[in-house]
Amino acid sequence: MNGMPASLVLVGAGKMGGAMLAGWLARGLSGSVSVLDPQPAPDMVALCTRHAFALNPPANSLRPPEVLVLAIKPQMLDATAPGLQGLAGPGTLVLSILAGKTLANLQARLPLARAMVRAMPNTPAAVGRGITGAFAGPGVSAAQHASAVALLSAVGEVAWVGEERLIDAVTAVSGSGPAYVFYLTECLARAAEAQGLQPGLAARLARITVEGSGELMHCEPGTDPSTLRKNVTSPNGTTYAALQVLMAEGGLAALMLRAVNAAHRRAGELSG
Repeated sequence: MNGMPASLVLVGAGKMGGAMLAGWLARGLSGSVSVLDPQPAPDMVALCTRHAFALNPPANSLRPPEVLVLAIKPQMLDATAPGLQGLAGPGTLVLSILAGKTLANLQARLPLARAMVRAMPNTPAAVGRGITGAFAGPGVSAAQHASAVALLSAVGEVAWVGEERLIDAVTAVSGSGPAYVFYLTECLARAAEAQGLQPGLAARLARITVEGSGELMHCEPGTDPSTLRKNVTSPNGTTYAALQVLMAEGGLAALMLRAVNAAHRRAGELSG
């Protein structure tokens, strides 16, 4: 058994929902699958056609599935929830990846649901290298927890937290984190251009440096990033000179803390 549910409804088939669906298919998802999305992309239409998934079927043709996955934008929950109440039955696991939306938010809008998991994946899920932070509500059974593990681990690693409030912290770090890394790459490329390098070469140097550094961390999971940093840093050399700027008071550490705090604060605001 691959742990995949026999029936699943995916609500929201954008980049993250689509990435997760692709990961589930790669892990053997083969049961009854329905996809609800008001404006599915052409590749999602093609995928649903290829696998004989029901794409936006009539509401009266659907029954509560084993798992209902909510992958819409958080701001769409109020408008979408009334049409989902018949799908979130007492025996359905509701798996939500809506940033900021608490289990209480979901329960208020899906009153028949008893089992809920709140999760926050990130965009490297598209290549099977994501990490998802997750919290299981008190009504989740062992079998439902196993289904959640199977679904979430299909797109990368899973980290379970013991308190729901910590999901907002996960959102601020790993959920939003890829954007921080991409912006770092942009900034490094612009700094390279400022040194006289052509834009194409500057972008290539920055991008492959970030890619390779990430892969090095992946290949040495037992080595702390600070050790890897020190391995690159010769005493009083060029890297040392740069790190004196980045590690100064008010430098990168302080800036990153401010950025994560802002994301964490916004996650809380989205819960309203």
